[in-house]
Amino acid sequence: MINMAELTFTVLISFLLMLIMGPIFIPLLTKFKFGQTIREEGPKSHMIKSGTPTMGGIMMIIAILLAVIIKVRLNINMVVGLLSIVGFGLIGFLDDFLKIKNSRNLGLRAYQKIVLQLALSFIIAMFRYKTSINSTQLTVPFTSFILNLGFMYVPVMMFIIIATVNAVNLSDGLDGLASSITSVVSVFYLIMAVVLFNNMDVGILSAATFGACLGFLCFNINPAKVFMGDTGSMALGGAVVAFAVFTNTALLIPFIGGIYFAEALSVIIQVIHFKRTGRRIFRMSPLHHHFEQGGWKETKVVSVFLLAQTILALISVIAIM
Repeated sequence: MINMAELTFTVLISFLLMLIMGPIFIPLLTKFKFGQTIREEGPKSHMIKSGTPTMGGIMMIIAILLAVIIKVRLNINMVVGLLSIVGFGLIGFLDDFLKIKNSRNLGLRAYQKIVLQLALSFIIAMFRYKTSINSTQLTVPFTSFILNLGFMYVPVMMFIIIATVNAVNLSDGLDGLASSITSVVSVFYLIMAVVLFNNMDVGILSAATFGACLGFLCFNINPAKVFMGDTGSMALGGAVVAFAVFTNTALLIPFIGGIYFAEALSVIIQVIHFKRTGRRIFRMSPLHHHFEQGGWKETKVVSVFLLAQTILALISVIAIM
């Protein structure tokens, strides 16, 4: 049974926790010299951001956790949802910590990151496969068709989970971009949890994530006082994964998470095309840097991407109804 008062309370608690933690955490991150190292091959205009406190995603994880725990009696689904958020957030934390420790934009090695992601995605996919009667059935967008993956559910979902988390991670390159895009995705799943799925677990998780994103934006809009780092972007990826897994809407991610999908696709296309021809399709990837290099201001890129994501969310409502 959906409790609207509880969902509203969760949004407010998560949002207020962010507002309280920001003035406390940001000076601490600065004191301990947890500053962002800007990659040299990135836009030159971003070099001014070097040293801005990062790992602000720690606040987001705490806010989501507390908002859920304060009001909700945890069940196994909620625990696994939080595991997705915290687990991927911890992988991001390790990546951020090593970058800061080594004073360069290189944290976990690619194979180390993928091994950790494989292990966590396996746990999440296997749990869903073993505990839900309809777990292997995925809704196909814009149709009434239900795709039953059967025994292929676990490997397919592992691929989708890892791809989604890394796509969200790639979208975190401009002030306020990842948090604003994820706030739209969270609102979509919050509404769908109430209207269509009657799923209080997803409602609570999406409400807590929405509140955390709104609160973080108060410190992350241009010019950002703090970055979320891989800690935050991967935790948000874990949240999106949890929403999709528990509503059997993983195939909807390219629509509801269209900006994530476009960012990841731009990197894949750029790398493949460059290796084959030695030339670039985009001025720079991920996609947000392409528009920056074309003369768009950072705030314009974020605003246009946010508008596009909002339109995609509305289209997603049609796709799932």
